[in-house]
Amino acid sequence: MGRMTMPVRVPVGLFQSARLAGVVNSRSAAQQIDHWARIGRELEASSGVSQRDIERVLAGDGSYDALAAREQAVVRAAWAERFVEGIARLDLAAEFAAAGETWSEADATGRVVLRNTAPAGR
Repeated sequence: MGRMTMPVRVPVGLFQSARLAGVVNSRSAAQQIDHWARIGRELEASSGVSQRDIERVLAGDGSYDALAAREQAVVRAAWAERFVEGIARLDLAAEFAAAGETWSEADATGRVVLRNTAPAGR
């Protein structure tokens, strides 16, 4: 009998990374995510990894350089996740518009477009 599965929502960036890594490793995106999850589970359960030290570094109370290579890998993965989540929460267009600022961005064809060029009250 095969392994039972459950549907899970994953961030788009993780799925895209898994798809790319999966091509190299002859795995589907789901298989690659499963592979990474098993590695992470074993790494965190390893007696050679100090969860306490990792948590201290992630909280800003410890030194990354003082960690062993495996612990640094866990910290880097956590930092990468935080970075992706932070970018996903950004809405600079709304912030600039609320501040009455003009900004530029590229359209779908790569041409520069000015936004909010006639802010209210100016």
